[in-house]
Amino acid sequence: MTANAATVTRARTGGPREDGPKILEHVMGWTLVVVLAMLVTRLGLL
Repeated sequence: MTANAATVTRARTGGPREDGPKILEHVMGWTLVVVLAMLVTRLGLL
């Protein structure tokens, strides 16, 4: 078996995809940051 054939037959392990919606991940990440900041300030933890 050649190195190329071994690379092609390797199964994906659920890691990040190259063609994913990057802008959606970015927006959702910042939304999470804002929600956590609001929660922290509302509970008086800061």
